[in-house]
Amino acid sequence: MSSASCRLRANRSSERGHHYLLTTCCHLRRPVFLHGRAAGLVLDSAHWLDRKARLTLIAIMVMPDHVHLVVELREHSLSQVMHSFKSHTAHAIKKSLRLSAPLWQAGYHDCGIRDELALKASVEYCLHNPVRAGLVDDFHQHPHYWCRWPV
Repeated sequence: MSSASCRLRANRSSERGHHYLLTTCCHLRRPVFLHGRAAGLVLDSAHWLDRKARLTLIAIMVMPDHVHLVVELREHSLSQVMHSFKSHTAHAIKKSLRLSAPLWQAGYHDCGIRDELALKASVEYCLHNPVRAGLVDDFHQHPHYWCRWPV
């Protein structure tokens, strides 16, 4: 890891009960999730973390080469949650698709969500990502998303 990566993490904090917008990218931005099976495994992994009480999943959008999640932390830190998510998905996808290359880039981006208005905006940002990318006209047309709330 570069020293710049370490400096980025230096002031990172995570608090139980707080919401976060998380983004993680595929290694070399490869569009691994164009493969529906791989995208499905990412969704399954996020729901698994929710069922295991590691987080409360609010929304997830699986893009061709990255993933956005809006979560509430429960018993685990951001780094623990992301480590579980990335290792679980990497193992499942590499096995399913017989990949040998790394699946994920090192690290992830997190943004703390301070209030209900910011939570709503973060969910909208997450869900409208395929529209902004020109993949669909309406995010409902994108096959690989989930939201806890009716949308």
